[in-house]
Amino acid sequence: MTSTRASSTQQRFQSLRDSIARVITGDMFSYTLKRLLQAIPTLLLASILCFSIIQLAPGDYLDTYLENPQISQETIEQFRQQFGLDKSLIEQYWLWLTRVVTQGDFGISFAYQRPVSSLLWERVGATLLLSISSLIVTWAIAIPLGIVGAVHQNKQADRVLRFISYLGQGFPTLITGLLLLFFAQLTSPLFPIGGMTSINHADLTPLGKILDIGWHMILPTLALSITSFAGLQRLMRGELLDVLRQDYIQTARAKGLSENRVIYVHALRNAVNPLITLLGFEFASLLGGAFITETYFNWPGLGRLILQAFQAQDLYVVMASLMIGAVMLIVGNLLADLALKAVDPRIKLSEMD
Repeated sequence: MTSTRASSTQQRFQSLRDSIARVITGDMFSYTLKRLLQAIPTLLLASILCFSIIQLAPGDYLDTYLENPQISQETIEQFRQQFGLDKSLIEQYWLWLTRVVTQGDFGISFAYQRPVSSLLWERVGATLLLSISSLIVTWAIAIPLGIVGAVHQNKQADRVLRFISYLGQGFPTLITGLLLLFFAQLTSPLFPIGGMTSINHADLTPLGKILDIGWHMILPTLALSITSFAGLQRLMRGELLDVLRQDYIQTARAKGLSENRVIYVHALRNAVNPLITLLGFEFASLLGGAFITETYFNWPGLGRLILQAFQAQDLYVVMASLMIGAVMLIVGNLLADLALKAVDPRIKLSEMD
């Protein structure tokens, strides 16, 4: 009996080792590892470029202290030494890079006198919540409507949807946010005007807290979604129409396949590929799109923090935010490539470099 159990355990371990070996030697793993290794010099060059561009701006964070007559020159010099602003630009960059690589430390915020990492970590959840919800809403609405427009090309439904998409593209986030704020004031207290939670949020039940946050997310999510939705709907319609004109689609119809099977199995699978590639860029733009919306709706996310850091020339917060954007671009493109492979197994990752 003991021998049988030992043999069974050994077989399970062997099976596990074989599974891990298949994953490690698989195309997806090797491609992911290759892309991550390629990202290292890319991020290094991006950090050098970002640091150089920041330094092109006249003055620094301590300029605000110079305007205060109550702060002596000696105090300002102490702050300059404390923040490392008395060193050369090369020294400042090297010290920052060394701390990032060896300790994962992005420096101390000048304005908040706190580690940048903890400052960003407190707010990243709110930004991701808002941005990802906007992405889900955009795709969940735009893709089906784009399909409807393509299937009913030049009919009444298509004309209405095209008008809506043109209208949506004419309202950038800047204008959409202002209009939704005006709408919130007109319909108050139906929609909250700003913030992420209500005053009594702490006293609510767990379900009540979730609903409260969701209630506050409605207008900011719409502000982020409207322009993206309009463009994505038109792109989906155009791609599907292009695929439906291909010879293999006509052949599938000639074989007697149902129209639904032709559209939703054969055509849609190929039409959606360019949109999956676009998803990688949209993931990277989540942070940038949140700047205006978070400011308008007083949303406690990264957008407002980073905007204030740019205005105050809070060097290390700005650097960390720019590097987050670079990482999101790399990760977004990688996820898009992997998703493209998952949707269409005919695609070879080795040919996507």
